[in-house]
Amino acid sequence: MNLIFPRFILPFRVPSKTSIIPRKYGCFLCSPQRRRFSATALSLSQKSSEELLVVVGGGAAGIYGAIRAKTAAPNLKVVVIEKGKPLSKVKISGGGRCNVTNGHFTDNMILAEHYPRGYKELRGSFFSMHGPMDTVSWFSSHGVELKTEDDGRVFPVSNSSSSIIDCLMFEVKQSGVLLQTGKVVTTASVTVGGKFLLKIEKRTVDYVEYIETDYLLIASGSSRQGYTLAAQLGHSIIEPVPSLFTFKIDDLKLTELSGVTFPKVKAKLKIENAQKSIPQLTQVGPMLVTHWGLSGPVILRLSAWGARHLFTSGYKGILFVDFIPDLHIEDVKSVLIQHKNQFAKQKVLNSYPSDFGLVKRFWKYILDYKGFGGDILWASISNNSLLSVASLLKQCTFQVIGKGQFKDEFVTAGGVPLSEVLSLSLSLSLCARRCLCMRVCVGGCRNMTPFFMPLHEGLAEHNGEQDTVASVLCWRGAEC
Repeated sequence: MNLIFPRFILPFRVPSKTSIIPRKYGCFLCSPQRRRFSATALSLSQKSSEELLVVVGGGAAGIYGAIRAKTAAPNLKVVVIEKGKPLSKVKISGGGRCNVTNGHFTDNMILAEHYPRGYKELRGSFFSMHGPMDTVSWFSSHGVELKTEDDGRVFPVSNSSSSIIDCLMFEVKQSGVLLQTGKVVTTASVTVGGKFLLKIEKRTVDYVEYIETDYLLIASGSSRQGYTLAAQLGHSIIEPVPSLFTFKIDDLKLTELSGVTFPKVKAKLKIENAQKSIPQLTQVGPMLVTHWGLSGPVILRLSAWGARHLFTSGYKGILFVDFIPDLHIEDVKSVLIQHKNQFAKQKVLNSYPSDFGLVKRFWKYILDYKGFGGDILWASISNNSLLSVASLLKQCTFQVIGKGQFKDEFVTAGGVPLSEVLSLSLSLSLCARRCLCMRVCVGGCRNMTPFFMPLHEGLAEHNGEQDTVASVLCWRGAEC
């Protein structure tokens, strides 16, 4: 997953009004015959003077946000509710190594431009509050040694996502954050007193509890759960669509090249329904041939930038690939003619220019595409034919007929529109700044930085009083 983060401020303060709903919580105890309601004190009950923050989702965003909230406001009770296993996506991210952030971008404006959606919003104060280097510093200061690879991706030196998971879970315990698993927040509403009333259900038993909380952090990622809660609180939802995937290609001969990699290609995606030119639908970088089509960084970036258009087109399009982007077509033709003159009596299949950095299997694919038999000699190929080979190397056309999922890392673009998110607090604009929306906004990203945007400690003046302020990162951008 790659980087991006929008950031915002959530003020923690004692509410001016007292809720008319008592601090008692009910749970449904079920028997085979009937349900009965029992008003019992649950583990989430708190002291009358103690404020509560409920975090919906135990992924990287929820866990990290909970840690930072507890750090910024030690007297705040913080509870994370997760339906499955905490940090499960962190475990598989980066091929099990956990792609933490990007180490090449120090200019915030340049970094923001790499977000398919939300980059305009990110040009403000977000990155100055917490950028990639802040993420690196946080983990380094908490005992996780990181390394930056040549392409800018940052991983733990251990090459294991367990290093990140262990660090976060240790901080959860140390900071006093409470973690409850096997539960789902199914409904959310605002009480007359301005607090949130949550309905929480267990996954495996017929059991319901109601919790009243002062603050709510929705960090449910692409799960429908978060979208449902946001909608219940009055927000509109942009339907999520896949935003990180490989391309299925209609070319049987291409499948014979499965496993072949190209260190550098230039790929341009044309989508029929795209009404305007999108510069980012042209990308340069590595590409991989799979048994169903094409993958690699170039393809994944194209899928992120073209997510919406590809969805509406039924994942149909035309892909133009330049396999030798550093050479002009005339230079490619010149290299081919020189090779012909030097190796005139050799077979074209067995002898080809090393300048192109191509593998033999792909060279055979090109020859087959142009109808050249394997036994033909270089001397038998006309210069016009060599020009057609040069043209094919510089612009090879592939029909995109569908998509494939990128490993187990499912990324979507959609959710709460950024217009409904207060850019200075990352809070939902319809919830009086008391509901923080994390990872349910529009976007699509494929590394962990957006999740690791912390709630930062600070002081702010509000209505003449000093309040502890926590600023958090809203994830939903694109990829760097």
